[in-house]
Amino acid sequence: MSAAPDRMEIWDVHCHLSGVPGNTPEERLERLIGYADRLGIQKLCICMGMEWAYDPSPEKLRKDNDDVLRAIRRFPERAFGFVYLNPKHTQASIDELNRCVADGPMVGVKLWVAEKCNSPALDPIVRRAAELRAPIYQHTWLKITGNLPGESTPMDLAELARRHPDAQFICGHSGGDWEVGIRAVRSCQNVYVELSGGDPVAGVTEMAVRELGAERVLFGSDAGGRSFASQLGKVTGASVPETAKRLILVGNLRRLLRPILTSKGFSTHRSTTIEHQ
Repeated sequence: MSAAPDRMEIWDVHCHLSGVPGNTPEERLERLIGYADRLGIQKLCICMGMEWAYDPSPEKLRKDNDDVLRAIRRFPERAFGFVYLNPKHTQASIDELNRCVADGPMVGVKLWVAEKCNSPALDPIVRRAAELRAPIYQHTWLKITGNLPGESTPMDLAELARRHPDAQFICGHSGGDWEVGIRAVRSCQNVYVELSGGDPVAGVTEMAVRELGAERVLFGSDAGGRSFASQLGKVTGASVPETAKRLILVGNLRRLLRPILTSKGFSTHRSTTIEHQ
């Protein structure tokens, strides 16, 4: 599969160090960047550590975030970090948010499956993330076999987003069952949908653009759990205008991250790097 038309700039909102060869975080991110280079992907958002935990302890959270900090500090021109948090440990999560985002280089939040996102336990975390202008990536899925006990649905995320209209959210995987997930968050203007995960079926990008507008759709791969090529094909092969593809592949994420990047002293003009001023 060829890279995006005209070698347009591409930013990937959802990548991991897991599932990638290497003995250290630095080695794994270097390998991931090598894969990304084959398809012209310039920026990778990295979250979680080298080995995942469904319900991480405060100590595990710190270790996972330390892995990501090591990796992005080795390749600051190619990767952003999203801090991994567990709302079951609210104060520890706020401490990590302050350490990694307020006082560190990370630019977003990652929430997975420890606690359903409509829980009140998330409210202090969301308020602090909004203060820092850090977008929140929330894993969502609708499984026909039943979700994990703490696994969120797009409907749960819509409930959280309505409680916090000043925060910015990313609906991970478009809810898995994207035909339901996209519609579940349609009325929430502060929720973007992200296209990663699942097989590279036709239609998901077209529906997201039709229902939400191209301005609320983000490209993500979920690499190394999924390949860059299979996930990128959902966008490059979609029957949507080239202007929409450019928004999905880079424009929307750049706009979403601009407030926090600007607050950290970075320029967000179009280039293959983010230059520190």
